[in-house]
Amino acid sequence: MARRVVRLRALATADIDDAIDHYLDEGGDQLAHRFVNVLERTVGQVQRSPLPGSQQFSYELGIPELRARKLARFPYVAFYVPHGETIDVWRVLHSRRDVSGAFNDDE
Repeated sequence: MARRVVRLRALATADIDDAIDHYLDEGGDQLAHRFVNVLERTVGQVQRSPLPGSQQFSYELGIPELRARKLARFPYVAFYVPHGETIDVWRVLHSRRDVSGAFNDDE
């Protein structure tokens, strides 16, 4: 099976940049690098097997097929929608963030 293509929406890219900046400020290069590695590992897991992600927010936000997967050892959650051979990453949000507010701001 071919590897699925991951597309990051602009807001997901901005979320990731903000998180990296935060970890650079708070813990330096090593911590920021660990965050990037864990994020890449999570994206790889989603590419291989997107369906196990939680659909809790899909129901709460009324976004069909929206799934969420937590990042290991970091308080972030990747929100994505699988479309056949494509994974559309909508947001990468801190777990304490108001998810409904973040998604409503997108509209």
